[in-house]
Amino acid sequence: MRALIQRVRRARVDTGGKTLAAVGQGYVVLAGFEHEDGEADIEWTVGKLVRLRLFLDESGAMNRSITEVGGEILVVSQFTLHASTKKGTRPSWHRAAPAALSEPMFRLFARRLEGELGRPVAVGIFGADMQIELINDGPVTIMLDSKRPE
Repeated sequence: MRALIQRVRRARVDTGGKTLAAVGQGYVVLAGFEHEDGEADIEWTVGKLVRLRLFLDESGAMNRSITEVGGEILVVSQFTLHASTKKGTRPSWHRAAPAALSEPMFRLFARRLEGELGRPVAVGIFGADMQIELINDGPVTIMLDSKRPE
């Protein structure tokens, strides 16, 4: 599982000219799944994501987690995180799990995030054409990969 985390001041996701969900200070998380991903990948990613210290403390150091600042999370499915650009100029998506596998994992990921945060997370519509508008704060952007835990 891959999760691209962007620290934001605010963000929203729209489709068909309508806003589906919006958040204030927190994260936009783009989540992508591979064929081999399972609950262990989701658990590792959720645990890491809610404990990362990406928010500023009183001294201006990134030393506070999203739970400590009461931040919000907007989660959007993003199969293109598993693009392979090894050959040619057209990306290959062979590593991305098909919708039949990735949609249940996406829903489980969102539920587990809600459980860790103790409040709802905003979500996009799985597989929909969406537009995401955000104010990246910092900018701070972090990639998590459960197959390469660093």
